[in-house]
Amino acid sequence: MTDIALAPTRKTGWLAELRSLFVLLLAVLAFHGFIAKPFYIPSESMMPGLLTGDRLIVSKYAYGWSYVSPSFHLLPFMPGRLLGRTQGRGDVVILTPPDDARRGDDLIKRVIGLPGDRIALVGGRLWLNGRPVETRDMGERLLPVDANAPCSATGSAGFWGYAGARITGQDGKTYCRLHVMCETLPNGVSYDTLDFGSSGEDDFPPYVVPAGHVFLMGDNRDNSADSRVPLARNGLGGALPIENIGGRAEFITFSLNGNAGWNPLSWRAGFRADRTGLSLRPEPAR
Repeated sequence: MTDIALAPTRKTGWLAELRSLFVLLLAVLAFHGFIAKPFYIPSESMMPGLLTGDRLIVSKYAYGWSYVSPSFHLLPFMPGRLLGRTQGRGDVVILTPPDDARRGDDLIKRVIGLPGDRIALVGGRLWLNGRPVETRDMGERLLPVDANAPCSATGSAGFWGYAGARITGQDGKTYCRLHVMCETLPNGVSYDTLDFGSSGEDDFPPYVVPAGHVFLMGDNRDNSADSRVPLARNGLGGALPIENIGGRAEFITFSLNGNAGWNPLSWRAGFRADRTGLSLRPEPAR
């Protein structure tokens, strides 16, 4: 009988495997830091356009790169942007708050004012460079109530204004009745905001946006800690340095209503199918 020679067994090159994993990790971090990254909407401050549970894509190259571009915010403040480009009025952007206590957080707001603009709010209405921004009352909109949009009387995480807003529709389902106002900026960008009536943020004295800064606001105007709100109240404390802008929101990949549990059979019902693929780029005037 002829002996059959077995091929020699190759030992696993653990060092090579670790090197490959390290290169892969660097590639992922580079992509997140310089090309695009996913972002999760954790709050109601950008309603009605963005809902808690939305997952979206943020382009990191839209305005060039700064010290907040890397995935982990470990760098100290550094002035300037590499291949910097100006943010547009109406853009939805992610940002790093200016105070050290929240440097690890990413927030999302809308660009309202550019360097040199004079911003004011009078009775909840936005004024830009001495003129009121065109505003149209869009009436009421019904938002389905779910775990990520509870529409509770006191709101969630400090949000307010929902008292009496929770209703039962003709189809027997529960909805949150929201009052929507449409703003159109001077450059023709149009977007919806929410108005819950009189609030402490409805009036803001005239403020000139400094050079190298942008003025940011949430679309849920009565429930947004933005450039109108002092740092002591977890706001942005005025206009934000452009270096603190991390990227531009592009589109929603998918959205979850928070109703899904551990059972995979419940996952399909947890998707808000109508929100997949929605663009977040500014719209022309309506």
